[in-house]
Amino acid sequence: MAEQPVLLDRNKPDAGTLPSVLASDDQPQILEALTLLLQSAGFHVDTVGSPESALHALRNRSYDALLMDLNYTRDTTSGHEGLELLRQVLEIDSQLPVIVMTAWASVDLAVEAMRRGARDFIAKPWENARLLTVLQTQVTLYRVLRRAQLLEAENQLLRATDRPEMIAGSPAMQPVLDAMTRVGPSDANVLITGEHGTGKEIVAHTLHALSARAEQPWIAVNTGALSEGVFESEVFGHVKGAFTDARTDRIGRFELADRGTLFLDEIANVPVRQQAKLLRVLEAGELEPVGSSRVRRIDVRVLSATNADLMHECAEGRFRPDLLFRLNTVEIHLPPLRERREDIPALAAYFLARYAARYRKQSRGSTRQLSTPSSITGGLETFENSNIPWSALYS
Repeated sequence: MAEQPVLLDRNKPDAGTLPSVLASDDQPQILEALTLLLQSAGFHVDTVGSPESALHALRNRSYDALLMDLNYTRDTTSGHEGLELLRQVLEIDSQLPVIVMTAWASVDLAVEAMRRGARDFIAKPWENARLLTVLQTQVTLYRVLRRAQLLEAENQLLRATDRPEMIAGSPAMQPVLDAMTRVGPSDANVLITGEHGTGKEIVAHTLHALSARAEQPWIAVNTGALSEGVFESEVFGHVKGAFTDARTDRIGRFELADRGTLFLDEIANVPVRQQAKLLRVLEAGELEPVGSSRVRRIDVRVLSATNADLMHECAEGRFRPDLLFRLNTVEIHLPPLRERREDIPALAAYFLARYAARYRKQSRGSTRQLSTPSSITGGLETFENSNIPWSALYS
């Protein structure tokens, strides 16, 4: 069977669609048997044969459950690969029901997996009735929980008044909104990609507003504007006397964002030498301010953004692949404005209202009177600062 799943739709299925299960095992005959059983019971099934493929599938489509083996290397029974996969899966979606499969001789390993977040385990060879009962129970609970989370996320969006307004009604933005609703309430690190001016910081701020950290600090830093000489001090902080001009202690951005969200804009511009230090903080959840030997624990969700192709940057040696791995638990790609022309009237109305309020003018007429440029090559800032005569609609 093909290792890569056929990804039909990245949207979460609702109550009217088939429950969707991802099955992960390195034995094709196991995957074939699971597919026949689950499809006959009314499940949609995607199959993968390795932890890497499972993570790829989970980052590109939402599932109602993951059924996974714990061993992927021939002649091994340690379960290390499976436990590491479990950890990474729960980073992507901490609520996703994970049911582990293991031989009877590895029940202790299955118990360890449940201690680390798996919902249940199935012994091989399995009993069809038990497997189907476990899956149906977990899928039902997950859908109820997700529905409640989605309603709460929508309510938070309606209540939020201190964040930039997000205008996204076009079809091209629907996958973005779906992904934001899915990962916003989680603690997953998110990499936001797209051309300059597509609204990456607005998406990041909205993700913060949707999360359980919404009442905690939101700290944004443009890493591209920090020279290598000041990066470490700005991001990690320093103590008095750490260097010549360090006359007082300085709290870094990571520490300011403790229990909240840190947004790292233009992440591709971080110098390679500093990338190693950033990676250590993301891996260990702790940092040492410049000049200090005291380790400080931090609890920060990291959102990052770039208009660069980070895979290419990694290939060229300008960006660390292990850092990209830590930042890119989930990726959200923003389309350019030229691909979302349906949003232009609403954006024009928004900018008109903002300028009218700024200059204390009354708006008159309609944005339909404006002549929108036929060729849009930039992002939102370019559109806002274009030659559109906003003053023509002031009185």
